Amino acid sequence: MKINITKLLIALGEQQMSINELTLKSGVSRTTIAAIKAGKSCRPDIAGRIAQAINKPLAELIEN
Repeated sequence: MKINITKLLIALGEQQMSINELTLKSGVSRTTIAAIKAGKSCRPDIAGRIAQAINKPLAELIEN
């Protein structure tokens, strides 16, 4: 599953949340988030944890 990084960064800005805060709130490692930011795909459960941490539906973050 591939997360659209632009949408993710916009959501983080809306929540006034840093990457470090996202790692703490989602339980997803900084390494995994860095890989997602680099364009790598992730497992659906990881994507779901990130979406939940930033209060967004998962469908809004997924690349089309």
